Amino acid sequence: MRIAQVTPLYEAVPPRLYGGTERVVAHLTDALVDLGHDVTLFASADAQTRARLVPVRDQAIRLDPSPLKSDLAAHLSMLSEVLKRVDEFDVIHFHTDMIQFPMFQASAHKTLTTLHGRLDMKDLADVYRRWPEYGLVSISDDQRRPLASANWQATVHHGMPAELYDWTDRSDGYLAFLGRISPEKRPDRAIEIATRLGKRLKIAAKVDAADRVYYEDTIRPLIDNNPLIEFIGEIGDHQKSEFLGGAEALLFPIDWPEPFGLVMIEAMACGTPVVAFRCGSTSEIVEDGKTGFLVDTLDEAIAATRQAWRLDRKAVRSQFELRFSATAMARRYLVEYDALLATPNATIGVPKDPGGVVSPRPVGPRRVRAPALT
Repeated sequence: MRIAQVTPLYEAVPPRLYGGTERVVAHLTDALVDLGHDVTLFASADAQTRARLVPVRDQAIRLDPSPLKSDLAAHLSMLSEVLKRVDEFDVIHFHTDMIQFPMFQASAHKTLTTLHGRLDMKDLADVYRRWPEYGLVSISDDQRRPLASANWQATVHHGMPAELYDWTDRSDGYLAFLGRISPEKRPDRAIEIATRLGKRLKIAAKVDAADRVYYEDTIRPLIDNNPLIEFIGEIGDHQKSEFLGGAEALLFPIDWPEPFGLVMIEAMACGTPVVAFRCGSTSEIVEDGKTGFLVDTLDEAIAATRQAWRLDRKAVRSQFELRFSATAMARRYLVEYDALLATPNATIGVPKDPGGVVSPRPVGPRRVRAPALT
């Protein structure tokens, strides 16, 4: 099958440091190549991939030192390049939200769009009403709730290569927080859990410019005055086996509708259980009492973290391999690609309502989730 993968340009593929979507695209692309498919990746020139690379920018946007740059211009240039080659592919898989919708209407029948972010923002619903011909994939069932009537084709959970991280059967006794310093990620909760338990907490996290004030005013005072807390900063994939593998538990104390939460399966890959607040996707990822614990309150989180060492780290790793490998993810997407190829072009003549807006009706097969292939 001839497959195009179209990624955002904010991070390298895979990211050098923090980054979720581009990391998933990297793992999916390589897994599809390993399964024997002809894959083309549209990305920045610093991508590392086993697929055919079409470089559309000299480097990813976030770590580009140039003070003046336009992310919109970069993505429009990339989409123009994809459009020129549209006949070369059986399937075009977009990971760029909805920016491609006006440009690819004539080819919507051969596209799939995975939505990687939160969907409860004010203006999104109207976009998916106006362009219902695009088949969508969610990364968790919970992610769909704000847009339940959109043209969902499947839910496909993220995956990563089983060989990327090493697992360890014994921790070094500290707790871990990995990701981004922001109010919705609740690093303050992680600090309180560790402090009340008297356990060390290592924080490996990115601080975006938008969250700098939150970090300086709220989080940094909690770190500077607490000998149990160590702030490491951003780390890359090559550092995660040691960081996560040494942890007794990963704390995932979020307070927002997390669409997936890649760090949870990164921890599981290292054999490390996850203590997660029951919010967004966490109940789909963490198996309570098996790969971690799901909690609703801070006191429950403290009690669960106290028990995390009792969980079988080998069993945690085994569940990762069964449910969240890159190969399993790629095979689930192949089910959706095959469905596209088996469906006649249904994007022509989609009816409009009297107000001139395209009526939201599904195109092609409508499934809640793809079969759990491994």
